[in-house]
Amino acid sequence: MTSATSSAMKGQPATQLTVRREISATPEELFDAFLDAESLGEFMRYGSETNSDVITDVRVGGKFEINLHVNGVVIPHRGEYRELDRPRKLVFTWISKNTNNEESVVTIQFHNVAGSKPRTEVVLTQVMLPEYQIKGHIGGWTRIVELLDEIYGRPAAPADRR
Repeated sequence: MTSATSSAMKGQPATQLTVRREISATPEELFDAFLDAESLGEFMRYGSETNSDVITDVRVGGKFEINLHVNGVVIPHRGEYRELDRPRKLVFTWISKNTNNEESVVTIQFHNVAGSKPRTEVVLTQVMLPEYQIKGHIGGWTRIVELLDEIYGRPAAPADRR
């Protein structure tokens, strides 16, 4: 199950969101999936579009481009890798028309969940978003981590299901 929240500082508009999901895969597998262009193209989609084109230069200071194809329209997203702490944390900027072409920052943490089977809690936080974009980004990131789970998650044994 995926959970999502948004938050604001007292008296300020919401500019942060968090999406969480436990996935039956190792932190290493999921961390690496976010860095591989081919893998990103498989799950970095938030609607019914058929594909996304991805270019990555995986290093701190390296850039990436993700072009989402939605109903025949290409929606470009770009950013720069800020932190690569395999397999614990990935930080990058996120710029698109939906951030008013302003820089927002995404942090993805991969927490190993204790147990006999590989399981990871993925916690994705995005900050510095325009307030009116929070709901749409929650929906987009929720769909992305659901697709990540569909592609990389291993089916849980009946005793492991909650």
